Amino acid sequence: MASNPLAQLSKLGQSPWYDQMTRSLVSQGTLKKMIEEDGLRGLTSNPTIFEKAISGSKDYEDALRALVAKGAELAEIYDALVVEDIASAADVFRSVYESTNGTDGFVSIEVSPLLALDTAGTVKEAKRLHGKLARPNVMIKVPATPEGLPAIEELISEGISVNVTLIFSVEVYAKVVEAYIKGLEKRVAKGGAVNRVSSVASFFVSRIDSAVDKRLEEIAKAGRTEAAALCGKAAIANAKLAYEKFQQLFSGARWEKLAKAGAQVQRPLWASTGTKNPKYSDVLYIDTLIGAHTVNTMPPATYDAFRDHGKAVITITDDLKGAHQLFDKLKEIGIDLTAITEELTAAGVKSFADSYNNLIAVIERRRHEVAHV
Repeated sequence: MASNPLAQLSKLGQSPWYDQMTRSLVSQGTLKKMIEEDGLRGLTSNPTIFEKAISGSKDYEDALRALVAKGAELAEIYDALVVEDIASAADVFRSVYESTNGTDGFVSIEVSPLLALDTAGTVKEAKRLHGKLARPNVMIKVPATPEGLPAIEELISEGISVNVTLIFSVEVYAKVVEAYIKGLEKRVAKGGAVNRVSSVASFFVSRIDSAVDKRLEEIAKAGRTEAAALCGKAAIANAKLAYEKFQQLFSGARWEKLAKAGAQVQRPLWASTGTKNPKYSDVLYIDTLIGAHTVNTMPPATYDAFRDHGKAVITITDDLKGAHQLFDKLKEIGIDLTAITEELTAAGVKSFADSYNNLIAVIERRRHEVAHV
C-alpha cells in the first residue's frame, strides 16, 4: 500500500488539521479514523463552517427540537449546538493532546465575530467559552485586529490557549507574536505555569493570491506585461517571509528565558489553503509550505487531494531569497501589499460577521420549522 502523505507530515514537524466541523464527523467515527489513518492532529471551525453544517444537514434536528421544546432563546440555541460540537470533537482529539504532551490535538472555536473590534467583549466571551468547554485542548479563536491584540495578551496571561486568526501580513504577525510573548511573560511573573499554554498564529494564504493576482492582471492589461508572470506567487512568498520572522522571534535571550520555564513556541498555521484559482495545483498551498513547528488546516477537498497526490517534503525554507525579491518586484510594479492586507483583514472580519448573522438567521428559521412540525 502506498504511503499516506498526510501521515508523513508530522514526521517533518507539521501538523495537519481539518478545517471543517459537522456533527456527523464525530457521530459516524470519521474523525477518529482520520486521526488513526492520516495522523490528523487538530481541527478548526468558524461561523461559516457552522452556518453550512446547521443549514445543510439533518444532524441537528433532534438537538434543535429539544432546545425549542424547552423554550431556549436564539443565542442559547447557537451556544448549545456549537459548544456541543466543539466539546465532542475535543474529546476525540484528547488522546492526541495527551500523547503530544499538550502540544497538539486542539479544536478551535471562534469568539463571536461581532466582537472583533471590542477588546473587553472579546476577553469576556473567550473566558466564558473556555470555562463552558472546560477542556485543555480547546483553543479560542481571536482575530488579529488592533482590538484583538491586547485581548490575546490578556488571555495568554490567564492560561487560555488562543488561535489568532485573520493574519495577512508579516507586520501584523510580528505584533501577534509580541502579544503572545508578553502574555507568557506576565503569566510567568505572577507564578503561573506556561507549559500547557498553546497558541497558533493563523496566516491566511490563498486570499492573498486572489487579491494580488487581480491587481497584477490589471497592471498587465495596462501595458506592463511582465506583471502576469508574477501571478500565483505572492501568497507563498508571504508565508515564507512569515516563517523567517517566526524563526527570528522565537530565538535569542528573551525567548530562551520563557522556553526554560516550559513555554511552547506559537506555531504559524497556514489557513485558507484551498486553491481558489483552477489554474493552480489543488495542493499548491500544502506542498509549498511544509516545515517544522507549523500547522496546515485544510478544507475537505484539499485534505483529500493531498492524501491522494501530495508530496511530504520540507519546502517552507526553499528560495527565501526569491520570496524577498518577489516582494521588491511587487512594490516596484505598483502593488501596495500593506493596503491589500488591510483590506483583506477588514473583509475577513465582515465575512465572518455576516456568516455569524446568517447562522443566527438559519437557527431562527430552523427553530420556527421545528416548532411548527
